[in-house]
Order: sequence, then structure tokens, then C-alpha cells
Amino acid sequence: MKSAKLIVSTLALLLAANLMAQQAKISNWRPYGQEGINVFEAPKEADATFDGLKVRIGGSFTQQYQALEHSNNATYDTISYRGKPANANELYALAPGFNLASANLYIDAQLADGIRVALENYMSSRHHSEFWVKGGYIQIDKLPMFNNPEWFTKYLRVKIGHFQVNYGDQQFRRSDNGNTMYNPFVGNYIMDAFATEIGGEAYLFLPSGFMGMVGVTNGLIGGNIQDLTGDDPRAPSVYAKLAYDKQVSQDLRFRLSGSVYMNSGVSRNTLYAGDRAGSRFYMALEPAYYLPRGETAYIAADAAGLATSGRVSPGFSSEVTSFMINPFIKYKGLEVFGTFEQSKGMAYTDPKAEGAEKPDARTATQVAVEGIYRFLPNEQVFVGARYQQVSGELNARILENGAPKDLSVNRLEVSAGWFPIKNLLLKASYIDQKYNDFPSSNILSEGEFHGFMVEAALAF
Repeated sequence: MKSAKLIVSTLALLLAANLMAQQAKISNWRPYGQEGINVFEAPKEADATFDGLKVRIGGSFTQQYQALEHSNNATYDTISYRGKPANANELYALAPGFNLASANLYIDAQLADGIRVALENYMSSRHHSEFWVKGGYIQIDKLPMFNNPEWFTKYLRVKIGHFQVNYGDQQFRRSDNGNTMYNPFVGNYIMDAFATEIGGEAYLFLPSGFMGMVGVTNGLIGGNIQDLTGDDPRAPSVYAKLAYDKQVSQDLRFRLSGSVYMNSGVSRNTLYAGDRAGSRFYMALEPAYYLPRGETAYIAADAAGLATSGRVSPGFSSEVTSFMINPFIKYKGLEVFGTFEQSKGMAYTDPKAEGAEKPDARTATQVAVEGIYRFLPNEQVFVGARYQQVSGELNARILENGAPKDLSVNRLEVSAGWFPIKNLLLKASYIDQKYNDFPSSNILSEGEFHGFMVEAALAF
């Protein structure tokens, strides 16, 4: 209770300070509302001015109404629930209703000329309903301590801290818990590349439109200093991006990026399982009963315990090498965004051949394409559609002829949205997702969920 009162009091003080500051201007920063749409890396503003320490308090909130149906054709799998026989492959009983509202809190501060710091927090989410910190970092676009050398001010950036790694461009169009303004759809990708790790990134921006980035992190979702030599591999993650982004004419913008992310051995990498906030499709194709990790008795399913509904993680938690290519074209109100991603890796806990030192690597591929048309003044209304498919050796324990079986999952999502003002978004989506080639013993066998979702979001 004391901690809750402390949080409330702190937020009240921060809000009061924010109102007095009247939303201070932060340089080299991506806005949280409509103005942040189609912004990828934060802009490089070499001519930004500094007139003293400034603090900006921002927030984002999302409320959803869900009306989904799901079905499968899995065989009966007998378990015991509260001393009575039950079916492990029985689906959770879905009904239309409201999901838990999600919320983010942002604290951005301009510390010095070209130097800003960001603190990102989740105040409410599906997987963690309590207040917790997503991460924080410092971004350096100038070097005032060295009289702002021109070569750094114009071309370079350094980012250090615990942050969302810059792998791929789809991350800039995804929903991040309470902030759903950038996503023209309700769902994120089926195989959702998103991770927060501790490390640093260095950027090079050229006037021609080229941008290069290299990053090194600890490869973990949090810190770890325990010495478990031989039992706890801890290789860093190394990743890079090259992008070309050009406003060709007043009506035409073109961007093409390629990213790679590699980790040669770590205890628990979360590139495809790093979103601790949870997915948007609450309890879709989840069981009515489940066995929590480390427990021996089945319990009734709940949205927090089964927080990744509708997503597929290939389970590459020990070794992973992934690359992603993203083209983006915007002509007047029409946007086309694509993704081709291939990932190869494994977990040390995967089954391995007799006598083998470690399991064989598996491969997963993701392809997605979306088209959005924005119209009316200030592009305040949009309609769009996205199709995506994930395929490959998605589960090390689903075998065919002694090897991981090829599986696939595909989704079609059609959406429409309206910005009454730049800080408020109302959108609705129809979703149809199918699971293919899963064996009859698996709960996802001939699995499908479909239906409508309505989302209201605000951000400032």
C-alpha cells in the first residue's frame, strides 16, 4: 500500500511539473501521437537549439473491445483438474467483452544541447498489471562538453542504456502496450521481434538519406552478474542496420532497410519473446486449463498467465541469427510496407540427437505485406489490410520422421481508423488467423480464430 501511495504521489508531482512546463520541447525525439506515425529512427536534428534543462511527461492509453471466436480439431488429452478428468486440448470459453486497459508513462528530459534521456514505463498491461519499468536510455546527438564538433553534430549519434533494440523496421509500426498510435492494426506480427536489452548503439546519418547503425548488448532481457562459468553462457548480441530513406518528391517517399541480429550463446535470449506486456488477442486458441511452469497441478487459464495468444515464438532462446528486410513506399495517402524475415537458432533445452553436444538449429521464415490508404485533411482517416505468414520448424518437439515438422500460421487483418485529433485514435479490425499442419495431438490442430476488435487510444 505504501508503494502504491508513493507511486500515486510521484505521478501527481510529475503531472503538476508537466503542466507548469507546458510540454517542453525535446530534440531528436519521436512524438507519441499521430505526428510519430511513419517515423522510424528518431530524427537527427543538427540545428536544434538548447535553452536549459527541460522535462516532458507523456502518456499513452488504450482500451479494447474484443469479439473473437476460436475453434480447433485436437484429440482429447486427459488431465486432472481439481481431482476430476478434464481435456488439456479444450479451448478457453471466449465471449465478447472489454480487455484490461493498458497504459504507458513516459519521462523525457533534455539534459544538455543534443543530449536527452528517456524513461519508459508500463502502468498497466496484460502480463503485468502492476507499474513497472520497460527501460531507459541516454541519447547523444551533440558533444557540448567538446564544443559541439561539427562532424558529430551532423552525422553521428550514440545511444546507451536499457532499450528496445533497433532490429528491423516493423518494430516502429507495432503496438507497445498502451501506445497503439503507430500501428494501423490491432495485432502485432505473428513472430514478434521485440527485445529490451542493455548495451549501446552507434549511428551514422548521411545527407544522401543513408543511415547505418551497429549495436552491442548483453543479449538478455535484464542484467546478470552471477559467475556460473561453463553452465551459464553469456555471449553478447551483435546487430546492425543499413537503411536508405528519401523524400523523393513532395508526394513520394521511399525507404528500404536491412537488419541483422546475432547471438552465439546465451542463457535466455528473448528476441521473439521479449514483449512482457502481452498480445492483443486475449485467450485466442488458449486452453481452458494449463500447467504453470514449475507446477504439478493444472489451473484455470487466465489472460496474465497465458499472455502471448496469437503469437508464435520459435523458441530460439540460446542461439539465434536473424535478418529482416523492410521496404516502405508512401505516395500521397497510400502506404505499402513489407517484411521478409528469416531466423535460425535453437534452445539448449531442445531435443538433441544421441551423443550430440547440442541440438540442431531450426529455421523460421516470416513474410508480411500491408497496404494503408490515408485520406481527408491531415490524413485523419485510414483503411488498410495486412497479410502475413510464418512457416518453418517452429516447434522443436513437433516431429515428423524424427525431425522438427514444418508448420505454418497465417493471418489476414483488415482495419479502419479515425483520428478525431492528433492525440486520439479510434480503430476497428477484422482478424482471421489459421494454424496449419499441427498434429491432432496439439491444441493448435486445425486451429482458427476470427472476429472483430475495436480499439480506442490516446497518446501525448
